[in-house]
Amino acid sequence: MVVFPNAKINLGLHILRRRADGYHDIETLMLPVDWTDILEVVPSRGGSDALVTTGRHIDCPPGKNLVMKALNMLREMADFPAVDIYLHKVIPDGAGLGGGSSDAAFLLKAVNELFGLGFSEDTLAATAARVGADCPFFIYNRPAICSGVGTDVSPVASPVPEGTWIVISKPDAYVSTREAYSGVTPMECDTELISLLGSTEPSEWAGCVANDFERFVAATHQAIADEKAAIANAGAWYSSMSGSGAAVYGLFRECPAVAETPHRRVCQLG
Repeated sequence: MVVFPNAKINLGLHILRRRADGYHDIETLMLPVDWTDILEVVPSRGGSDALVTTGRHIDCPPGKNLVMKALNMLREMADFPAVDIYLHKVIPDGAGLGGGSSDAAFLLKAVNELFGLGFSEDTLAATAARVGADCPFFIYNRPAICSGVGTDVSPVASPVPEGTWIVISKPDAYVSTREAYSGVTPMECDTELISLLGSTEPSEWAGCVANDFERFVAATHQAIADEKAAIANAGAWYSSMSGSGAAVYGLFRECPAVAETPHRRVCQLG
């Protein structure tokens, strides 16, 4: 079975409060976008689970990859044959696009379907939440408000008009999640994010829809600030950083005159 784990972007990201467990409560709208890895799952030829990765270099041994973590958690829930997993990486890592989380979530869905395990989306999402904060979103893989530590997923209608063009670009910068959080002061919001997005046009979001990580991250990584400015100057009606960075994106009414590269994707919502 071959599946295509896709990336996501964040429309607004509010860091609301620090929790007693050391994590943070957030509020963000995640939107699936058409930038995909390739994941193949087949019955094992060697009698034990194995992962082979190609494409972009992953600075992570196979045993610690989120795909294998997800597989091992699924094995705690059901008995199924050993598998060989082939993962071709296309989505940049360290970008705030959720590539690794998407791979793990799509692995859960693929194995569930391949072996007819019969788990519901909600059960797979609960399992995915144990893998990583973004993983449950990719089980449902539709526009959603994500809250709590990011694992509470509430699907919503997309506030971005169908047919909108998106440019997503990963500049030459790396931002760790720890670094991103170190520059943010949590703050409660008076208005829920979905209300802000739903009551205004995308061209008006710049003044009210913000990613709380961006001010600090863009100030400490000039390449991110420069890439966002370049996208805005290309005619985007709204631009922002995704997640904790380093990727930035822009929304366009018409197909922009921007070339695709291994680090830049041009796609359309449809």
